[in-house]
Amino acid sequence: MGLFDDAFGSENKPAKLNKEVAFLGILMLADYSDGTVGDDEMQAFVTTLSRMKLYRDLSGDQINRLIDRGNKLIRQHGEEEALKQFAAALPEPLHRAAFANAVNQVLADGVVEDEEKAFVNNLRRALGLPGDDANMIAKVIMWKNQG
Repeated sequence: MGLFDDAFGSENKPAKLNKEVAFLGILMLADYSDGTVGDDEMQAFVTTLSRMKLYRDLSGDQINRLIDRGNKLIRQHGEEEALKQFAAALPEPLHRAAFANAVNQVLADGVVEDEEKAFVNNLRRALGLPGDDANMIAKVIMWKNQG
């Protein structure tokens, strides 16, 4: 235990993740998965959050604090571990929605890089989605983005 742990709390005790941070953390990782976050991806991120019931009653400041929590977890633990933690914190009824929105984020710039494909596969496994379900979701999102 460090000198300041009693006064400030231990950094080894992460705050419990809520579903709001977990969901947007997955979307952030989808955006980061190709190494850059382009304007199209940023716009898709903002649009997605603004349309979701999960975030509808939150102010911009509250959403920014959630984003900060997600970014902090990603920086502290790395993308792979953050994905595991976000997936574990997300309630099962939101798994398919998170996967669909993450695929939408990956497709936002119109190009799917190998790193993005790997992320989508890792996300599917982390969420425990059957391959058939994931393929169906990905196809629907691809069709949606064609028009």
